[in-house]
Amino acid sequence: MRRSGKSMNKGRFRLAKKGFLLRRGDPGKSWEKRLCLFAAGAVCLLLGACGAPREAGAGTAPDGRPRLQVTATIFPPCDFARQIGGDYVEVYQLLKPGMEAHSYEPSPRDIVRVMESDLFLYAGGESDVWVEEVLSGLEGETTACSLLEWVEPLEEETRVGMQVRGDHPGHGGEEAHEGEDSHAPHGREDFYASHEEKESRVSREGEDFHTAHEGVRLDGEYDEHVWTAPANAVLLVERIRDEMIALDPSRAKIYGENAEKYLQSLRELEEEYAAVAENAHRKTLLFADRFPFLYLVRSYGLEYYAAFPGCSPETEPSAATIAFLTDRVREEGIPMILYLESSDGRIARAIGEATDTEIGILHSCHTLTREEEEAKETYLSLMRKNLAVLDKALNG
Repeated sequence: MRRSGKSMNKGRFRLAKKGFLLRRGDPGKSWEKRLCLFAAGAVCLLLGACGAPREAGAGTAPDGRPRLQVTATIFPPCDFARQIGGDYVEVYQLLKPGMEAHSYEPSPRDIVRVMESDLFLYAGGESDVWVEEVLSGLEGETTACSLLEWVEPLEEETRVGMQVRGDHPGHGGEEAHEGEDSHAPHGREDFYASHEEKESRVSREGEDFHTAHEGVRLDGEYDEHVWTAPANAVLLVERIRDEMIALDPSRAKIYGENAEKYLQSLRELEEEYAAVAENAHRKTLLFADRFPFLYLVRSYGLEYYAAFPGCSPETEPSAATIAFLTDRVREEGIPMILYLESSDGRIARAIGEATDTEIGILHSCHTLTREEEEAKETYLSLMRKNLAVLDKALNG
């Protein structure tokens, strides 16, 4: 298994990953057990498949030769590879339509699929702990690439008012209050005093969460949603193109021409996002949901409020978090409350009804629904829809 990517970020990113198995409710033991099962299943499948042709490789390219085999965990790199390779690549996405990326667990067949690929693309964040473990135990000709190693990674963070787990490293306690100035409210009671006091205080009793006073970075955890910034999408496409050419040099001209045409569309998209952000009437977004758009807001100098960090497993906010977001909508005149395509939108609707504010969806592009897949949505089409929503949220 060949690891690709020699970026300057690689060293520190690898160090950060070493702590992943110690997070999210002590998953180390459960992952160790699951990986043993995966490995056993993979061995069985491999033994039964020795000498058989690749399942994904049926058919040939227009030039009569086998297609380059590409497997990706999620939608963005899958779509990028298709745009670059066209009919000359066979692209397979492990995350099925409608699946939740943060709870995905690979089957033995998925692991075999990875082993049989020429190129394997994965995000490289907390959702891909299993990838790092599997790759470390496999040998073969597959080139494996982490998207996080191709961009400047941003550490996941909390923001004021965001609900975070009190027992999470880097959350809460004294760490969450570092950097507060002398005018900031100290102590939990003082912080919540400006909200629906009774509900907020009742919600805190006996529960293992709190609302952050200050934005803090989550120690060693990088936000994996690098593709949410069009400028990063350009970098990713360039690197995927280079990897495909290195693996399949006889088709370098095809991959290069396809990539350049696609890159032009991405650069135009990036310019459109920059124009909307630069000319916006306001610079703050409000998410009644998880927030996987850190790269997007950092690219264009925007600010945000959100219920949870981008990779949070939480789905039920406290009354204090809802009260905080509701106050922000009212006090700052925020015209649109945003939520994710994978969410049921209950929090956004509740705040929207309380404040008579419009709600809207910003698509994370992590994966597609079955309806979106049937409609042949692409990264570009989804990001253009996002741009229209972003324009309303900043200028409504």
